[in-house]
Amino acid sequence: MKREKILVVDDEEDILELVRYNLAREGYAVVCAASGEVALQSAKDDPVDLIILDLMLPGIGGLEVARRLKQHSDTKDMPIIMLTAKGEEADIVTGLEMGADDYITKPFSPRILIARVKAIIRRRSGVADVESEVLTVRELSIHTGRRHVTAGGSPLDLTYTEFQVLHFLARRPGWVFTRSQIVDAVRGNDYPVTDRSVDVQIVGLRKKLGPRGKYIETVRGVGYRFIES
Repeated sequence: MKREKILVVDDEEDILELVRYNLAREGYAVVCAASGEVALQSAKDDPVDLIILDLMLPGIGGLEVARRLKQHSDTKDMPIIMLTAKGEEADIVTGLEMGADDYITKPFSPRILIARVKAIIRRRSGVADVESEVLTVRELSIHTGRRHVTAGGSPLDLTYTEFQVLHFLARRPGWVFTRSQIVDAVRGNDYPVTDRSVDVQIVGLRKKLGPRGKYIETVRGVGYRFIES
């Protein structure tokens, strides 16, 4: 059975060891890096299934590491969990805008971290029938397994979270969902993200959809829906 490989990036040796120990105990293969430079090189040389990334790093900071990873074709699909002491709303929103798939603040519970890791890997792997699903709606073609979207035949470069939001809404055209329902659907229950973070994802998604962004409609006082054809 394949052992998922996880890259842990943190300049605090005790945190690095704590995370490494708990991941290894769950059966994951773990690679560690203590700086942004090493993390970037490691991710490019040896692809991993998930990255746990501290933001406050010497040299290249965590946000810049995330930005570079998401811009590179070989690493842009690697999911990222940001693990950091920076827990203000603005920090969380910035992290999500950079393409993070989850955001956990220090001090943290190793059990919660492991649960989040398992949830992301489970969502990434999926099941065979879902992996082969291709959803076609409003000139959009959404391939679940490949996480690939085309609009009018042209490919779109979406972050993991943007894809999740689009797929969730497009599978149920006409249905209205609250921001909390969207968060629960794409990240799991009790995810500590504000409504503002959902709005940020929608804004980014609409921008990338271009003229087709109008298909995602804001329902004032409630949330969002994908307009029926």
